[in-house]
Amino acid sequence: MIPARVAPGSADALLFDLGRVVLDIDFSQVVACWAAHAGCEAAHLAGRFSWRDEFYQRHERGEISDAEFFAALRALLGVELSDAQFLEGWNKIFAGEMPGIAQLLERAAQRLPLYAFSNTNGAHAEHFSQAYADVLGHFREIFLSSSIGLRKPDAAAYDHVVKAIGVPAQRIVFFDDLAENIEGARARGLKAVHVKSAADVAAALEALGI
Repeated sequence: MIPARVAPGSADALLFDLGRVVLDIDFSQVVACWAAHAGCEAAHLAGRFSWRDEFYQRHERGEISDAEFFAALRALLGVELSDAQFLEGWNKIFAGEMPGIAQLLERAAQRLPLYAFSNTNGAHAEHFSQAYADVLGHFREIFLSSSIGLRKPDAAAYDHVVKAIGVPAQRIVFFDDLAENIEGARARGLKAVHVKSAADVAAALEALGI
């Protein structure tokens, strides 16, 4: 659903999440790779992994290194994989661009400045910045939680990004696939669009007159 405040002339900048908004995500590819290296069932590893884990979130804030994160995974998952094997699987989470998003970003960039804000870690950032350089080239700047030390949906994270963009929060339209991030953005004054497919982005751009 597009917020009523998203209307022609209502935005000075567009801010996009990356995962499941610009880049498709498939965690099953990650655990399949790890399981193949470990000689176990992928479901066994998937059941032990947690996106709410303290080490996972600290990794996304840049507080611990890849090696420290992989050591924590070793203990959490109960497998003896090397750092290289963990990294190989970890980067398999990216499953290509979201269908149709590249054309929408290209169109939008002709009218407004585009920015991205992603909860991500250094290993993933290094990988996707090279593998998806073309589609990411539409963004003037990409804010990464591991670089700024702040994660969505924390209020300070949105405040940091809004200040860096230099546009009032109410003049920024934010696109994200997670309800908690949408709520966090709206609480800080941004217009926020909950994205389930590129069609939601297209509808918001149409509402903006783009």
